[in-house]
Amino acid sequence: MTETVLAGGLRTALGAFGGSLAGLEMTEMAGRTAAACMADAGIAPEKVDHMVFTTTVPSDRDSLFAARVVGVKSGIPESAGALGVIRACASGLQSLLSAGQQVDSGHSKIALAGGAESYSRAPHAITTLRGGTPRGPAQIEDMLDWAYRCPFSQEYMGDTAENLADDYQYTRDAMDTWGAMSQERALKARDSGFLARQITPMTLESRDGPVVFDTDECPRADATAEKLARLRPAFRKDGRVTAGNASTVNDAAAFMLVGDRTALENEGVAPRARITDWTVVGVPARIMGHGPVPAINALLEKTGLALSDIDYFEINEAFAAVNIHAEAQLGIPRDLHNLYGGGISLGHPPGVTGVRMALTAMQHLEDTGGRRAILSMCLGAGQGMALLMERI
Repeated sequence: MTETVLAGGLRTALGAFGGSLAGLEMTEMAGRTAAACMADAGIAPEKVDHMVFTTTVPSDRDSLFAARVVGVKSGIPESAGALGVIRACASGLQSLLSAGQQVDSGHSKIALAGGAESYSRAPHAITTLRGGTPRGPAQIEDMLDWAYRCPFSQEYMGDTAENLADDYQYTRDAMDTWGAMSQERALKARDSGFLARQITPMTLESRDGPVVFDTDECPRADATAEKLARLRPAFRKDGRVTAGNASTVNDAAAFMLVGDRTALENEGVAPRARITDWTVVGVPARIMGHGPVPAINALLEKTGLALSDIDYFEINEAFAAVNIHAEAQLGIPRDLHNLYGGGISLGHPPGVTGVRMALTAMQHLEDTGGRRAILSMCLGAGQGMALLMERI
């Protein structure tokens, strides 16, 4: 019987919007990261039979064929298959799940799964030219703006976080406290070397010659709760959501091996974890940040586990309101929740976040001897996803 497992895993440092990775084409960044993932795990590229890849905003000319292009650039065989997947903010997790499903069904033995985003390179588009514009100016639209708006109401995603805070009466102070804590935890994880263990250095060209990019760009040592309290609301005049308690816009790539345990062990690759189960639920789009609550509840019910059976939680910090809400509604202990920073401090490139969270959860379980972790996030347009991982 096939036992599907997760192994290896690396990511780039998360680049700020318009930052160090802005000049690198997305598929080049992803291909180099995937190659580093294989090299670090000690597996020959010719042993990988599939690339499962995600990106949520195509950013370069070859991005519409990204899974295939990244596979070829990574060095896996030309005969290997390629699959592109997408599930909004959970796209990184979906790449792991889709790769695992192919292994489970016997269609793959060893796959590379992951994603990349280059939001700094997101294109602008004119949607009316194909049919002709007889006279007058044509409107140029920002595809990145499309990604950050609810497709139903055209509200910004930050407005949906305001809705959640309004409905459940979460305070600005609580959200700023979470934002400051996220920064503090990320800096501690960086300084301890915890984050460096999951980062592959990326050599980039600059005016002064090659430079090595190996440190997340967004954590801020000056982001205290007192300073965050002085920031203006980002979406509503009297709102609670600010740049200090919301996730950042980023460029990054991340990959992991997903394969049959025997096949990986035959190549000398040690398994790290297995995906036990997962759930996806729909929620009202106007409060998409509610998504992790019913998703985690459904996962616990499906697996017959109690909250106390879970050793660690990674819940994406799309907005601080999301994490405060999950703690309040589910009773998640703060000392088991996002201990190494998250979307607010490190960043949230949707095609990468799920893989980064999986890497972090695996490291935490390995370091602490814990057994189980739940990874969860809200999804734009109104969904929640949760995944249960067990350390091997």
